[in-house]
This record gives sequence, structure tokens and C-alpha cells, in this order.
Amino acid sequence: MSTHLMPHSSRPDVPPARHIARPRLAILATALVAVLTPALGACAGGAASAGGGGAGGNGTLKWTSSYFPAHWDPVVSGSGAQFRELALVYASLTRTDETGNAVPDLAESWEYNEKGDQVTFHLRPGLKFTDGVPLDATAVKDAVERAKKQKNSALFGDLTSIQSVDANGLDAVLHLTQVDYQIPQLLGQRVLQIASPKAAATPEKLDQNPVGAGPFTITQLVPGTKAVLKKNPAYWDAKNIHIDNVELTSAPDASTVVNGLQTGVYNFADIKPSQADAAEKAGLDVFVQPGFNASNISLNINKAPFDNDKVVDAVRYAVNRQEFVDKLTFGHGSVTNQPFPKGYVAYDPESENTHPYDPAKARQLLAEAGHKPGDIKLNLVIPNEDPQAEIVQSQLAKVGVTVTIKIDKNWSNPFFAKDLTFSLYGTTGRDSAAQTLTAHFGPNGPLNLSSPYEPNGFEAAIAKVRQTPLDAPDYPKVLRAATRAGLQSKALVFTYSSPNLIAKSKSISALPKNPAHIDWTGVTISGN
Repeated sequence: MSTHLMPHSSRPDVPPARHIARPRLAILATALVAVLTPALGACAGGAASAGGGGAGGNGTLKWTSSYFPAHWDPVVSGSGAQFRELALVYASLTRTDETGNAVPDLAESWEYNEKGDQVTFHLRPGLKFTDGVPLDATAVKDAVERAKKQKNSALFGDLTSIQSVDANGLDAVLHLTQVDYQIPQLLGQRVLQIASPKAAATPEKLDQNPVGAGPFTITQLVPGTKAVLKKNPAYWDAKNIHIDNVELTSAPDASTVVNGLQTGVYNFADIKPSQADAAEKAGLDVFVQPGFNASNISLNINKAPFDNDKVVDAVRYAVNRQEFVDKLTFGHGSVTNQPFPKGYVAYDPESENTHPYDPAKARQLLAEAGHKPGDIKLNLVIPNEDPQAEIVQSQLAKVGVTVTIKIDKNWSNPFFAKDLTFSLYGTTGRDSAAQTLTAHFGPNGPLNLSSPYEPNGFEAAIAKVRQTPLDAPDYPKVLRAATRAGLQSKALVFTYSSPNLIAKSKSISALPKNPAHIDWTGVTISGN
């Protein structure tokens, strides 16, 4: 999975509330104002001329990404951080605005039936994929069915509320398995980027020859290395896409990215917190992209020693979240014990700091569980070297637990098969808060290492969230109650949140501040 800027004044007005179920997320914009403000370098320096001119030509975005897609089939890659790059090629039924509300994209409006178990999306007329295939309700039906049934789909777990889709011209009617007002939130960029059904008929070809209806189309693709794209004149909002070409490359060693931005090899890049200071001093624009990133320690309570509640609680009290922030985020992160940032509608203040750092209490709980110092020996299995693992190792050593770090390049297989006992995970969340909670705490949640376990009361709490319209007055209260129920889980210990940091040439204008998304609407490059 995962997690990861200018108002959309040029977009059509959002249809009335009766057509669109809208969440009350305005509080996010206020609460996160400090992290949304661009941190600009003091001097323009040589970077100021690196964006529009140079080898890429006027209007060329030269983006180097740490998340260059291994797969270009959105069914395979759409749930992870790569969805931002895939969004160059693919569009979705909805997208989110600066406050996290679902707003029109391929669908110009939508409406629920009276019961709330059916939602109809009305597509914009005249849309086509870049291969000329009409983008109609049949294409939406194909996309949903493929995401639910394709063997290597990363999205099937997100679509359990959708039973079937009827295609009626430009109207896609989604029949739901339950009352679920989260669907417009869910089916945004991350979960249902829509590919041409003709191209998707052979998924393995689509995977390296993407065909969508997004703002750009690929003209050259070197798998794992580089993609060259040009503006798609048939994109529904092409008039507000001011970038002519994109050169997307896989990021080199992190230490060379800032130099590449200075010299004009790139003009846009995601950077690590350790690079932010150097980027600012180089005269680059460095800004924080709001998002839902959260890191956690994953426990499998179906396996010893975590089948003992006191051992689980001991780990909770042994974790010093501030150490993760201090050592890993260079002042750009924050401690957290839940998968949402403070101020976001789903963040539950009542659950804040329920297990504060208390190593003495951790040692006491281990003793009560019958364990002497050194008794418990754990393998912490991770996919690659990660300084988080060393912090966990050190902190648990202080309470008498021995941790050995094991790197498994095929880590995802045992993790998602729930075969591991102890691991780490970071996520970028979902646009639907209910889906984020379900992924972490539900009995079949992909991020729940202890499946089929779920905390008591969570099922009922999340069902109530889905049954509550997003514009209902009590929606925030209902959603926070579900977060509170989920945080009773013994399977996850959240540690810290680190934002998405972007460095760009000053020749690139400000980007819309959409949580976790990178949106090129209205963005200009000087020299265009």
C-alpha cells in the first residue's frame, strides 16, 4: 500500500448536496495550515532557470520519483504511493479537493437512492480514452469488475461494498452490498483509476503500455526507469493543463537529487526529510504536501508471544514515539497513535496518548506475563534496510526483549498471508476514512497482521459510519467513534507521521494542496 498544494477555481461548480454526499472536512484545512504553507528557500539561485528551459524544452515537467511505478496497470499499482504517478495517465470518477471532499472528475455528478444502497454516477459526455474507445458506463463497469476479480488486483479489498454495476449509457449504477455513503470518497484517484477496456482486455500488456483518459499520454516507456508523456488534448479539463510534456524518471540515489534539481536535470522531486535543508539552501521551493502517512509496528496476536495481552501492552508502553520523530523526520514529522493527522475529521482526540512511553510499566507487564528479561526473542521481518527497525530494536532492548532484524525481499508475501509475527508498515491511507480504518482494523484488512481478529465493537462502529451520509451533522462524531473502536486493536502500534516533502524549481508554480494527491490543474512552468 503505502501514504502521500491552489484552489480549483477553474473547475465546474460542485453539484448540489443532494447529488453529492460531502464530508465535513473543512477543519483539516485550518488544523493543518502550518504544514500546508510552502517553505521557500531564501534565494532563487541557479534553480530559478532550471524549470522551463534546458534540455526538456518549454513546458516540460522533469519529475524524478522515488515511487516510479513498477506496474502501470492501476488495478495492480493503484493502491500504493504510485497512484500519484499513474494519475498522469489515468483519471477517476471523483477526486478530492483541498479539504478532502469528493468532487467531480470523470463523473460530473452522482446521487444515491433513498435507501443508500445504490449510487448512480453520471459521466461527462463525449469522453474518450487515448486509444479512441468511448469512456462510458460500460468502461466503468469493466474497471470495477476487473478490480474485483483480477488475480493480482490490489484493489479487491477496497470494493467489497460494490455488488454489481449496471451500465446505462453515461450512467453507471453501482448496486451495493450494504448502505455505504463512502463510495464517492472511495472511488477517487487511488482506488479506481479507469483504463481503456480494450487495452485492459490484456492486463499484462496494459501493465507496460498504459491507456487512460487522464491529462497526459505516454509516448515512451522504459520499464522501471523512465516514462515520456505529452499532454492529452482530449482530457476533459485539458484547458487547465498548462504543461506540454512530462519526463518521469526513477529517482537516483537520494544524495544526488538536490544537485539534479539545481542543475536542471530535474525540476520536481519528492525528497527525504534529511534533504529538505539542503534543498532550501539551494534556492529550491520545498513544501509539505498534506497527507495521511503513518508508520506502525505490526503484531500478530495469533502467534506467541503476542497471544498474551500483557505482552502486547508492554510493547505499547515500550515505544517512544518522539525518538522516531527526532531521528527520522528532521523536524518535519510528528508523533501519532492513529492513522490520521490531528484536525482531520476522523482523528479522535479522546484516544490521544492512551499508551504513553513508560518503559518501567512495560517491564512490569512482561514480568506479570511470566517473562524474565531476555526471555522473549523476536524476529522483526522487513522488506529492506530501515532505520525504524533499529529504533524498535533499541527500545525493546531497554525493556528486556531481544529483537533480531531480518530482511526479506519477498516480505509482502508472508505479510499479506499473515504468516509473520512481528513487522513494520507504513501507509498513505485512503481518501475514504472508513476504508482506511477497515484496512487497518477490519478482519480482512490488508494492514491487519492479526486477521481475522478485529477489536470488539469495530464492526458495528464502521457499519454506522457507512450508513451515515457524509454531510449529516453527526458524521464527524460517528466517524471518530469508529476510530476509537479501531484503536483498541492489539495488532497495531502507530509510531509517527512524516509528510510528503516535495522540492521543485521556482519556475513551477504552486500546486493544489489536495491531501495525498499531486494535481497538475492550473500549474504552469515559466517559459511555457
